[in-house]
Amino acid sequence: MFTLLFFSSDIRKVLVVDLKIKDVAELLQVSEKTIYRWIKENKIPSMRINWQYRFNRDAINEWILKNNISVAEPISDRTESVRKADIVECLKKGGIHYKVNGSTVEEILRNAVELINVPAGLDKETIVWHLLKREAMMTTALGSGIAIPHPRTPLISDISCESVSMCFLNSPVDFKALDNVPVTVLFIVLSANQPRHLQILSQISHICRKDEFIGLIRKQALREEIFDYIVKEKQNWDIHPKK
Repeated sequence: MFTLLFFSSDIRKVLVVDLKIKDVAELLQVSEKTIYRWIKENKIPSMRINWQYRFNRDAINEWILKNNISVAEPISDRTESVRKADIVECLKKGGIHYKVNGSTVEEILRNAVELINVPAGLDKETIVWHLLKREAMMTTALGSGIAIPHPRTPLISDISCESVSMCFLNSPVDFKALDNVPVTVLFIVLSANQPRHLQILSQISHICRKDEFIGLIRKQALREEIFDYIVKEKQNWDIHPKK
Protein backbone atom coordinates (compact mmCIF):
# COMPACT_ATOMS: atom_id res chain seq x y z
CA MET A 1 0.00 0.00 0.00
CA PHE A 2 1.18 3.46 -0.57
CA THR A 3 0.62 6.64 1.37
CA LEU A 4 0.34 10.11 -0.11
CA LEU A 5 1.84 12.99 1.85
CA PHE A 6 0.82 16.62 1.37
CA PHE A 7 2.53 19.56 3.02
CA SER A 8 0.43 22.49 4.15
CA SER A 9 1.55 26.12 4.01
CA ASP A 10 3.15 25.44 7.39
CA ILE A 11 6.01 23.10 6.38
CA ARG A 12 5.84 21.41 9.80
CA LYS A 13 2.39 20.00 9.07
CA VAL A 14 2.04 16.90 6.95
CA LEU A 15 -1.32 15.65 5.70
CA VAL A 16 -1.41 11.88 5.26
CA VAL A 17 -4.13 10.71 2.89
CA ASP A 18 -3.93 6.94 3.15
CA LEU A 19 -7.58 5.86 2.97
CA LYS A 20 -9.49 5.06 -0.20
CA ILE A 21 -13.25 4.95 -0.86
CA LYS A 22 -13.39 1.21 -0.15
CA ASP A 23 -11.48 1.63 3.14
CA VAL A 24 -13.93 4.22 4.48
CA ALA A 25 -16.93 2.25 3.24
CA GLU A 26 -15.65 -0.85 5.04
CA LEU A 27 -14.93 1.10 8.22
CA LEU A 28 -18.39 2.70 8.29
CA GLN A 29 -20.23 -0.42 7.07
CA VAL A 30 -21.91 1.42 4.19
CA SER A 31 -21.73 1.05 0.42
CA GLU A 32 -19.16 2.85 -1.72
CA LYS A 33 -22.12 4.51 -3.45
CA THR A 34 -23.10 6.04 -0.10
CA ILE A 35 -19.58 7.42 0.40
CA TYR A 36 -19.68 9.01 -3.05
CA ARG A 37 -23.05 10.59 -2.21
CA TRP A 38 -21.70 11.97 1.08
CA ILE A 39 -18.72 13.46 -0.78
CA LYS A 40 -21.03 15.12 -3.31
CA GLU A 41 -23.14 16.53 -0.45
CA ASN A 42 -20.00 17.69 1.43
CA LYS A 43 -20.93 15.53 4.40
CA ILE A 44 -17.57 13.80 4.80
CA PRO A 45 -14.01 15.25 4.63
CA SER A 46 -12.15 14.15 1.51
CA MET A 47 -9.54 15.19 -1.08
CA ARG A 48 -9.57 14.63 -4.83
CA ILE A 49 -6.17 13.56 -6.16
CA ASN A 50 -5.63 12.59 -9.80
CA TRP A 51 -9.36 12.09 -10.26
CA GLN A 52 -9.61 9.79 -7.26
CA TYR A 53 -10.86 10.52 -3.75
CA ARG A 54 -8.59 10.04 -0.74
CA PHE A 55 -9.17 10.54 2.97
CA ASN A 56 -7.01 11.60 5.88
CA ARG A 57 -7.30 9.09 8.73
CA ASP A 58 -7.27 11.74 11.49
CA ALA A 59 -9.92 13.81 9.71
CA ILE A 60 -12.16 10.76 9.36
CA ASN A 61 -11.62 9.89 13.04
CA GLU A 62 -12.65 13.41 14.06
CA TRP A 63 -15.69 13.22 11.77
CA ILE A 64 -16.73 9.89 13.33
CA LEU A 65 -16.48 11.32 16.84
CA LYS A 66 -18.27 14.56 15.94
CA ASN A 67 -21.18 12.67 14.40
CA ASN A 68 -21.27 9.93 17.06
CA ILE A 69 -20.91 7.20 14.43
CA SER A 70 -20.14 3.61 15.35
CA VAL A 71 -17.52 1.81 13.24
CA ALA A 72 -17.10 -1.75 12.09
CA GLU A 73 -13.85 -2.50 13.90
CA PRO A 74 -11.12 -0.79 15.89
CA ILE A 75 -9.60 2.11 13.97
CA SER A 76 -6.02 1.39 13.00
CA ASP A 77 -3.34 3.54 14.61
CA ARG A 78 -0.17 3.66 12.53
CA THR A 79 1.91 5.26 15.29
CA GLU A 80 3.40 2.03 16.61
CA SER A 81 5.71 3.81 19.05
CA VAL A 82 2.72 5.09 21.05
CA ARG A 83 0.98 2.66 23.36
CA LYS A 84 -2.56 2.14 22.13
CA ALA A 85 -5.65 2.32 24.30
CA ASP A 86 -6.60 -1.13 25.59
CA ILE A 87 -10.29 -1.88 26.19
CA VAL A 88 -9.42 -4.76 28.52
CA GLU A 89 -7.20 -2.65 30.78
CA CYS A 90 -9.70 0.22 30.72
CA LEU A 91 -12.55 -2.07 31.73
CA LYS A 92 -10.52 -3.55 34.56
CA LYS A 93 -10.06 -0.03 35.95
CA GLY A 94 -13.66 1.11 35.47
CA GLY A 95 -15.32 -2.15 36.45
CA ILE A 96 -18.60 -3.88 35.58
CA HIS A 97 -21.60 -2.82 37.65
CA TYR A 98 -25.15 -4.13 37.96
CA LYS A 99 -28.62 -2.90 38.98
CA VAL A 100 -28.15 0.80 38.30
CA ASN A 101 -31.42 2.47 39.31
CA GLY A 102 -33.14 5.43 37.66
CA SER A 103 -35.98 6.32 35.31
CA THR A 104 -34.37 9.27 33.49
CA VAL A 105 -31.04 9.84 31.77
CA GLU A 106 -29.88 12.16 34.54
CA GLU A 107 -30.83 9.75 37.33
CA ILE A 108 -29.12 6.88 35.55
CA LEU A 109 -25.90 8.80 34.94
CA ARG A 110 -25.75 10.10 38.52
CA ASN A 111 -26.33 6.66 40.01
CA ALA A 112 -23.90 4.99 37.60
CA VAL A 113 -21.11 7.47 38.34
CA GLU A 114 -21.61 6.81 42.06
CA LEU A 115 -20.78 3.15 41.43
CA ILE A 116 -17.84 3.42 39.04
CA ASN A 117 -14.15 3.66 39.89
CA VAL A 118 -12.74 7.12 39.11
CA PRO A 119 -9.18 8.50 39.29
CA ALA A 120 -8.14 10.09 42.55
CA GLY A 121 -8.78 13.82 42.59
CA LEU A 122 -11.52 13.69 39.94
CA ASP A 123 -14.82 14.85 41.40
CA LYS A 124 -17.80 12.63 40.52
CA GLU A 125 -20.13 15.61 40.26
CA THR A 126 -17.82 17.05 37.61
CA ILE A 127 -18.05 13.81 35.64
CA VAL A 128 -21.86 13.83 35.84
CA TRP A 129 -22.01 17.45 34.66
CA HIS A 130 -19.86 16.70 31.62
CA LEU A 131 -21.80 13.54 30.76
CA LEU A 132 -25.11 15.40 30.93
CA LYS A 133 -23.71 18.24 28.82
CA ARG A 134 -22.63 15.71 26.17
CA GLU A 135 -26.05 14.01 26.16
CA ALA A 136 -27.73 17.42 25.75
CA MET A 137 -25.77 17.91 22.51
CA MET A 138 -26.62 14.51 21.05
CA THR A 139 -27.51 11.12 22.46
CA THR A 140 -24.63 8.72 22.96
CA ALA A 141 -26.95 5.74 22.36
CA LEU A 142 -25.57 3.41 19.68
CA GLY A 143 -28.80 1.49 19.28
CA SER A 144 -29.75 -2.03 20.38
CA GLY A 145 -30.07 -0.80 23.97
CA ILE A 146 -26.45 0.37 24.28
CA ALA A 147 -25.12 3.85 25.11
CA ILE A 148 -21.57 5.16 25.52
CA PRO A 149 -21.73 8.27 27.75
CA HIS A 150 -18.52 10.28 27.65
CA PRO A 151 -17.33 13.85 28.26
CA ARG A 152 -16.91 15.96 25.15
CA THR A 153 -13.44 16.99 26.32
CA PRO A 154 -10.97 14.85 28.34
CA LEU A 155 -11.17 15.19 32.13
CA ILE A 156 -7.87 13.41 32.71
CA SER A 157 -4.39 13.71 31.21
CA ASP A 158 -2.69 10.55 32.47
CA ILE A 159 -3.35 7.57 30.16
CA SER A 160 -2.81 5.22 33.10
CA CYS A 161 -6.04 6.62 34.59
CA GLU A 162 -8.22 5.94 31.54
CA SER A 163 -11.23 3.75 32.20
CA VAL A 164 -14.34 2.17 30.76
CA SER A 165 -17.16 1.34 33.18
CA MET A 166 -19.85 -1.09 32.02
CA CYS A 167 -23.13 -0.49 33.85
CA PHE A 168 -26.26 -2.64 33.57
CA LEU A 169 -29.49 -0.75 34.25
CA ASN A 170 -32.17 -2.11 36.56
CA SER A 171 -34.79 -1.16 33.97
CA PRO A 172 -34.61 0.27 30.41
CA VAL A 173 -34.35 4.06 30.03
CA ASP A 174 -35.12 6.20 26.98
CA PHE A 175 -31.90 7.84 25.70
CA LYS A 176 -33.61 9.03 22.48
CA ALA A 177 -31.77 6.45 20.42
CA LEU A 178 -32.25 6.56 16.66
CA ASP A 179 -33.70 3.03 16.71
CA ASN A 180 -36.06 4.03 19.57
CA VAL A 181 -34.83 1.12 21.68
CA PRO A 182 -34.47 2.04 25.39
CA VAL A 183 -30.97 1.68 26.83
CA THR A 184 -30.18 -1.24 29.14
CA VAL A 185 -26.38 -0.97 29.38
CA LEU A 186 -23.88 1.89 29.51
CA PHE A 187 -20.17 2.09 28.75
CA ILE A 188 -18.92 5.22 30.54
CA VAL A 189 -15.64 6.30 28.93
CA LEU A 190 -12.96 8.45 30.56
CA SER A 191 -10.04 8.99 28.18
CA ALA A 192 -6.93 11.17 28.17
CA ASN A 193 -7.05 12.64 24.66
CA GLN A 194 -9.07 12.54 21.46
CA PRO A 195 -7.05 9.93 19.50
CA ARG A 196 -7.16 7.48 22.40
CA HIS A 197 -10.81 8.32 22.98
CA LEU A 198 -11.54 7.33 19.38
CA GLN A 199 -9.61 4.09 19.82
CA ILE A 200 -11.67 3.20 22.89
CA LEU A 201 -14.97 4.12 21.24
CA SER A 202 -14.19 2.07 18.16
CA GLN A 203 -13.19 -0.96 20.23
CA ILE A 204 -16.46 -0.79 22.16
CA SER A 205 -18.41 -0.33 18.94
CA HIS A 206 -16.68 -3.33 17.38
CA ILE A 207 -17.46 -5.60 20.33
CA CYS A 208 -21.07 -4.45 20.42
CA ARG A 209 -21.56 -5.62 16.83
CA LYS A 210 -20.87 -9.20 17.84
CA ASP A 211 -23.93 -11.40 18.35
CA GLU A 212 -22.23 -13.37 21.10
CA PHE A 213 -21.49 -10.22 23.06
CA ILE A 214 -25.04 -8.91 22.57
CA GLY A 215 -26.19 -12.20 24.06
CA LEU A 216 -24.00 -11.62 27.11
CA ILE A 217 -25.48 -8.14 27.49
CA ARG A 218 -29.06 -9.34 27.24
CA LYS A 219 -28.64 -11.90 29.97
CA GLN A 220 -26.48 -9.52 32.05
CA ALA A 221 -23.73 -12.11 32.18
CA LEU A 222 -21.28 -12.48 35.05
CA ARG A 223 -18.18 -10.28 35.10
CA GLU A 224 -15.96 -13.28 34.40
CA GLU A 225 -17.87 -14.19 31.23
CA ILE A 226 -17.76 -10.63 29.92
CA PHE A 227 -14.06 -10.20 30.62
CA ASP A 228 -13.23 -13.58 29.06
CA TYR A 229 -15.06 -12.64 25.87
CA ILE A 230 -13.43 -9.21 25.55
CA VAL A 231 -9.97 -10.65 26.25
CA LYS A 232 -10.47 -13.17 23.42
CA GLU A 233 -11.63 -10.43 21.05
CA LYS A 234 -8.63 -8.28 21.94
CA GLN A 235 -6.26 -11.19 21.32
CA ASN A 236 -7.87 -11.70 17.91
CA TRP A 237 -7.26 -8.03 17.00
CA ASP A 238 -3.62 -8.36 18.04
CA ILE A 239 -3.13 -11.51 15.95
CA HIS A 240 -5.09 -10.28 12.93
CA PRO A 241 -4.73 -6.48 12.82
CA LYS A 242 -6.47 -4.50 10.09
CA LYS A 243 -4.26 -4.16 7.05
